[in-house]
Amino acid sequence: MNKAIGSRVNLKDTSDPDVAEFRSYINDLWDTENFRRLDKFEQHHRTSRLQHSLNVSYYSFRIAKKIGADPRMAARAGLLHDLYWYDWHHKKTPQLHAFLHPRLAVKNAARLSNISDREADAILKHMWPLYPGMPKYKESYAVTLADKYAAALEVATQWGKHIGELSGKKARKSYNKVRSVFKK
Repeated sequence: MNKAIGSRVNLKDTSDPDVAEFRSYINDLWDTENFRRLDKFEQHHRTSRLQHSLNVSYYSFRIAKKIGADPRMAARAGLLHDLYWYDWHHKKTPQLHAFLHPRLAVKNAARLSNISDREADAILKHMWPLYPGMPKYKESYAVTLADKYAAALEVATQWGKHIGELSGKKARKSYNKVRSVFKK
């Protein structure tokens, strides 16, 4: 499979063997109402936490396959790594959110599913190096890397759109100014 960098996985494309395998690992979590509530919260610049979690899960799965980690554990930990139901952008959120939310995500993940020690470590350490302690397992590194990668793509995509809008407005303004000179 040769997906473009930053592409979103199409969970409905079961003709793709990688997608079918990936989906088999996360379906039980993905289909729960409790998990789907994450769609109500923005994560990074107009990307919902649900979409971000799916992105991280898929990239974790792909990375795990490349580095010889367990792709099932990586996919599941990636999906659960930001499992909390509040808006961290809100002023009432504790300032230490980046340091505190991994513990909350592990607690919530354990309530939603039986998670292994490897999955718990991956969820807990996904904010490394902000979170104390090095990741212990390959799956933890896969989720950590996938989270940074997904966040960077999500932010860059929105900045690119915003910069494009700004440059487009400036270009139109400049064009209209030049055009008005020739109209006289």
